Amino acid sequence: MMPVRRRGNKLERWEIALVKAMVKDGRWPNDQDVLAYFTRPTRSINHRAVSEIRTGAKHAAVKAATTDELDAFIACWPDVDAETGLSLRGDELLIKAREGMIAAVHTFNSAGLTFRAELFIVTAVIAWTYLLHAWFKREGIDYRHTRTEKREKVIAKTPSGADKYWELSQCLKHARSPIEQGAKDNLAFLLDLRHEIEHRSTNRIDDTVSAKLQACCINFNDAIKSLFGAQYALERRLPIALQFVTFSPDQRALLKKAGTLPRHVETMMDDFERNLTPEQQADPRFAYRVFMVHKTANRAPGADLAVELVPPGSEISEKFNMALKEVEKRKYLPSEIVAAIRVEGWDRFTMDSHTKLWKRLDGKNPAKGYGAVAVGKVWSWYETWLNRVREECQQHPERYKADVIG
Repeated sequence: MMPVRRRGNKLERWEIALVKAMVKDGRWPNDQDVLAYFTRPTRSINHRAVSEIRTGAKHAAVKAATTDELDAFIACWPDVDAETGLSLRGDELLIKAREGMIAAVHTFNSAGLTFRAELFIVTAVIAWTYLLHAWFKREGIDYRHTRTEKREKVIAKTPSGADKYWELSQCLKHARSPIEQGAKDNLAFLLDLRHEIEHRSTNRIDDTVSAKLQACCINFNDAIKSLFGAQYALERRLPIALQFVTFSPDQRALLKKAGTLPRHVETMMDDFERNLTPEQQADPRFAYRVFMVHKTANRAPGADLAVELVPPGSEISEKFNMALKEVEKRKYLPSEIVAAIRVEGWDRFTMDSHTKLWKRLDGKNPAKGYGAVAVGKVWSWYETWLNRVREECQQHPERYKADVIG
């Protein structure tokens, strides 16, 4: 199959000016010598483009660069990023996209910060915007806003007079957007969340949205590899984030109880996910979740990996699931669930409340993993259901706490 030539494989205006200066200078007698300065891994240029400039067949209106501009270009050539080989000027958008996501991850992993999720979201949105701008530019798609003036479309301008480019939401809506639906859902969630936190203070939301942030990172890495090449992937730069502590289920429950979300953020999250299908919510591109277990091995080298991801359906996956089934989960009777919740202060939560809740959430659906039939054909609930009931009470205190007015 013949490779498809991309529409974006063409010289930019500043490059055309330099080509004219090189032709005029005389040090580069043939087109191939000139072309060598403008071909790079992300873009190949046909030698015909230089010939058309030399003969005046195209770009006659572009003025040649000055001698000083040409000398400065030659002096710093090749002006490339040392890690990727990208042109610092010609591939500026792609470089900024990579650096933006790297900065987002570094910020989130920095010790001592108290609103890491908010900082990550703002920076990651910028990174995704630059990535899509780079793709649109390469594909020859004009990603500038337009407005109608005297029945003609003109380029919209910022207050300072610069061209106004598409924001991320507009990029995702374009008919040729290359981003898959799961990743779009993830970014739409983060954009909605950013709007909620942009002008209002929030409590810490890191743990609540961490699965979405992880998915955002993985989606970005997959996108940059598929759209521009595996050589621009970030896993060699940011292979894994390490934590120095682990939390027991009881500790995590206490942390979650102490860090309830502001009502406006909680409402936004509920409304967003309510509009997604179960398949969309389960898509790892929307929210990425993994289970971490202690790994044992007969040989030390076999236990070196802190986290091992196993593809679903693989032979190892089947063995892994069997191993998990051997571990006895703690089970709760309905009365124990109600008692535990009431001890935590939700005095209006009754057995009737519990029955209505599991019916509304289809809690006994085996696919949800909230519980199972125990010995004696009595349904028992797992810790995951207790946490889900706790979340319900925290989200609707006016229903389950007597001293709260709805």
